[in-house]
Amino acid sequence: MPTVLTSSQSRFLRGQAHDLKAMLQVGGKGITETLIAEVDLALEHHELIKIKVAAEDRDARDAMIDAITERTEAALVQRIGHTAVLYRPSREKRQIVLPRR
Repeated sequence: MPTVLTSSQSRFLRGQAHDLKAMLQVGGKGITETLIAEVDLALEHHELIKIKVAAEDRDARDAMIDAITERTEAALVQRIGHTAVLYRPSREKRQIVLPRR
Protein backbone atom coordinates (compact mmCIF):
# COMPACT_ATOMS: atom_id res chain seq x y z
CA MET A 1 0.00 0.00 0.00
CA PRO A 2 1.51 3.36 -1.00
CA THR A 3 2.34 5.89 1.68
CA VAL A 4 -0.05 8.86 1.77
CA LEU A 5 0.94 12.14 3.43
CA THR A 6 -1.05 15.14 4.57
CA SER A 7 0.11 18.62 3.60
CA SER A 8 1.51 19.31 7.08
CA GLN A 9 3.41 16.00 7.03
CA SER A 10 4.84 16.86 3.60
CA ARG A 11 5.89 20.30 4.86
CA PHE A 12 7.56 18.69 7.90
CA LEU A 13 9.43 16.18 5.71
CA ARG A 14 10.56 18.90 3.28
CA GLY A 15 12.17 20.66 6.24
CA GLN A 16 13.85 17.43 7.34
CA ALA A 17 15.15 16.76 3.81
CA HIS A 18 16.57 20.24 3.25
CA ASP A 19 20.13 19.37 4.31
CA LEU A 20 20.19 15.85 2.83
CA LYS A 21 22.48 15.01 -0.06
CA ALA A 22 21.23 12.87 -2.95
CA MET A 23 21.92 9.23 -2.09
CA LEU A 24 21.19 7.65 -5.44
CA GLN A 25 21.33 8.71 -9.05
CA VAL A 26 19.23 7.30 -11.87
CA GLY A 27 21.43 7.30 -14.94
CA GLY A 28 21.33 6.31 -18.57
CA LYS A 29 20.27 2.72 -17.84
CA GLY A 30 16.99 3.98 -16.43
CA ILE A 31 15.03 2.09 -13.83
CA THR A 32 16.42 -1.38 -13.26
CA GLU A 33 15.62 -4.02 -10.66
CA THR A 34 18.96 -3.23 -9.01
CA LEU A 35 18.05 0.45 -8.72
CA ILE A 36 14.64 -0.38 -7.20
CA ALA A 37 16.35 -2.71 -4.71
CA GLU A 38 18.81 0.05 -3.74
CA VAL A 39 16.04 2.63 -3.31
CA ASP A 40 14.04 0.12 -1.27
CA LEU A 41 17.04 -0.59 0.98
CA ALA A 42 17.82 3.11 1.42
CA LEU A 43 14.19 3.86 2.33
CA GLU A 44 14.14 1.01 4.84
CA HIS A 45 17.31 2.28 6.48
CA HIS A 46 16.81 6.07 6.28
CA GLU A 47 13.05 6.51 5.62
CA LEU A 48 13.69 9.89 3.91
CA ILE A 49 16.03 10.07 0.90
CA LYS A 50 16.89 12.27 -2.04
CA ILE A 51 17.52 10.85 -5.50
CA LYS A 52 18.73 12.52 -8.67
CA VAL A 53 17.21 11.60 -12.00
CA ALA A 54 19.40 12.32 -15.02
CA ALA A 55 16.81 12.69 -17.77
CA GLU A 56 16.79 15.71 -20.05
CA ASP A 57 13.07 15.71 -20.80
CA ARG A 58 10.80 16.83 -17.95
CA ASP A 59 8.09 14.30 -18.85
CA ALA A 60 10.61 11.44 -18.89
CA ARG A 61 12.00 12.58 -15.53
CA ASP A 62 8.51 12.77 -14.02
CA ALA A 63 7.63 9.33 -15.38
CA MET A 64 10.81 7.83 -13.88
CA ILE A 65 10.14 9.40 -10.48
CA ASP A 66 6.52 8.20 -10.56
CA ALA A 67 7.64 4.68 -11.47
CA ILE A 68 10.16 4.60 -8.60
CA THR A 69 7.63 5.82 -6.04
CA GLU A 70 5.04 3.34 -7.26
CA ARG A 71 7.38 0.34 -7.26
CA THR A 72 8.83 1.14 -3.81
CA GLU A 73 5.45 2.18 -2.33
CA ALA A 74 7.01 5.45 -1.20
CA ALA A 75 5.50 8.91 -1.02
CA LEU A 76 6.86 11.70 -3.17
CA VAL A 77 7.52 14.54 -0.74
CA GLN A 78 9.05 17.02 -3.16
CA ARG A 79 10.33 17.25 -6.71
CA ILE A 80 12.63 20.09 -7.73
CA GLY A 81 14.38 19.89 -11.08
CA HIS A 82 16.34 16.65 -11.26
CA THR A 83 15.98 15.91 -7.52
CA ALA A 84 13.15 14.05 -5.80
CA VAL A 85 12.60 13.48 -2.08
CA LEU A 86 10.99 10.16 -1.16
CA TYR A 87 9.59 8.98 2.17
CA ARG A 88 8.48 5.59 3.39
CA PRO A 89 8.28 4.55 7.05
CA SER A 90 10.61 1.72 7.99
CA ARG A 91 9.03 -1.68 8.53
CA GLU A 92 11.59 -2.61 11.20
CA LYS A 93 12.44 0.56 13.12
CA ARG A 94 10.72 3.90 12.62
CA GLN A 95 13.02 6.87 13.11
CA ILE A 96 10.92 9.80 11.88
CA VAL A 97 7.82 10.73 13.86
CA LEU A 98 5.36 12.56 11.63
CA PRO A 99 2.95 15.22 12.89
CA ARG A 100 -0.61 13.89 13.19
CA ARG A 101 -2.25 16.43 10.90
